[in-house]
Amino acid sequence: MLNALQVVTTVVVGVMVGVEFSVAFVINPILDALPEDSGILGRAHGGRMLGAVMPVWYISSLVLVAAWAAAAWHDPGTPFVVTAGALLALSVIMSILLLVPINNRGKTWTPENRPADWKQQKNRWDRLHYVRVAVIVAAFALLATALT
Repeated sequence: MLNALQVVTTVVVGVMVGVEFSVAFVINPILDALPEDSGILGRAHGGRMLGAVMPVWYISSLVLVAAWAAAAWHDPGTPFVVTAGALLALSVIMSILLLVPINNRGKTWTPENRPADWKQQKNRWDRLHYVRVAVIVAAFALLATALT
């Protein structure tokens, strides 16, 4: 049963990392390269879509990691799992305090109603997202290490 939990947790976190990596390094650069106001509309739509899914994914990942740590408390890889859990908790805190407020504003923006500083807010979200991606990549790497 523990092996199944480890595999499911690693896959769930790994796919989440892939989605967030893709947003940072593929989707947003594509949207930013679109002509005129298409990018802002695409980011707003993406903010609504992913804003509905990602909170559940982040919390589920954290719960799975906590279950793994509890179930394998005396295993040699558990310190890696606990550290991964701490990083995922950090990513949730970062999301709630820093990224979600910007996302909540951005998902309502249109070319007609965007604020004057929308580009600065978008760039701040991107910079914070890069840090969050680095944090969750590190968590994923620790989970993979714990499997060995």
